[in-house]
Parts: sequence; C-alpha cells; structure tokens
Amino acid sequence: MTSYAEDRALIENLQARYLFAIDWLDAERYAATFMEDGELDWAGGVVKGRAAIRAQFEGGFRRMFGNDDGSHKQPLRLRHFINNLVLKVEGDRATGRAYWFEFLNDNPGRVPMVRAYGHYEDELRRVNGDWLFASRKIINEFLEGRRADPVNPTGDLV
Repeated sequence: MTSYAEDRALIENLQARYLFAIDWLDAERYAATFMEDGELDWAGGVVKGRAAIRAQFEGGFRRMFGNDDGSHKQPLRLRHFINNLVLKVEGDRATGRAYWFEFLNDNPGRVPMVRAYGHYEDELRRVNGDWLFASRKIINEFLEGRRADPVNPTGDLV
C-alpha cells in the first residue's frame, strides 16, 4: 500500500514523462503513458487504445510539431508545462485536473512564446504498480469547441 504522497509523486512523474515525450516527438514513450485500452480526447478527436494513440501521435502530432526546416540559427523548440494539479486518489484509481501551457519558438526570431494553454481532465489507474492514463481529455482554451465549461472542473475532487 502506498501513501497519497507516493502516489502523487508517481502521477506527477507520469505527467512529466508524457510532456517530455511530446516535446521530443517520442511516439512510443507518449503512448506508453496510457493503458492498453486508454483513451485520448484531444483537438484531433477521440482515440482509443495504446496502438491507436501511438499512430495518432505519429500522424497528427508530428505534423503539428515537427516542422523545423533547418533554415534558422536557433532550432525549432516546443516545450510543455503542467501545474496546479488537483488529484484525488482512491486505491488503484485516481482523478486529476491540471493546467497546461505550451511554449513554441516558431517565428522568424525563434523567440519562445506561449502558444497554447488549457487544462487536462484525467482518469488514472494503477497497473502492476505503475500509474497510467485510463483517459485524458485535453481542454484547449484557444480553440472553438474545446474550451472549458463555466463550472470549476475540480469541484468533484474535494
């Protein structure tokens, strides 16, 4: 049996591995943060299953984030951050909400700028001692149809 602090640390590690995988365009490690039957609800649609999530990453994410043509002195860099995690752990299940934001230097001077932000709505499961995403919904505050509801998403996690 683990403590809340241990579970939280493991879940925060999972979230960090997820973000590093995005920023380094690592489809295998990205998909590995989800359960075999996990679900990703993002701006490109709902994707079910680890293999489908990996394929979506290879297709959609790489096209969006892997566009460095090498013509600039400074390479194209994408960096994601997460904060303000609210987490409820109940045995081998957890529910989380957290803000995310993204820096990208996709401009002539390669100056980093906040490009996107929103929050995650996560359902997590402990599988063989490791926490994984059972489902992750990505709320994108800057996209029509993907914005947050007016109700505080952490209300049910008290």
